[in-house]
Amino acid sequence: MPGPLRKRSVTIAGHATSLTLEEPFWRELRVLAKKRGLSINALVAEVDAKRAGNLSSALRLLVLESYRNGELGHG
Repeated sequence: MPGPLRKRSVTIAGHATSLTLEEPFWRELRVLAKKRGLSINALVAEVDAKRAGNLSSALRLLVLESYRNGELGHG
């Protein structure tokens, strides 16, 4: 089970917003941001600038894509 949803505040383009994701996704986003030398806010802002749909969904897809391309996970 992915775990309960966690709401967190992030700042995008100088504006605070809330995002709701499962804790495992928050953990992986922190790892991904660190690997890329970014803050969580900067990583979320990058995704926000490119997304077409829901931001939480776009972040989940980023984590999935990062596993698929080997940026996250064992390997």
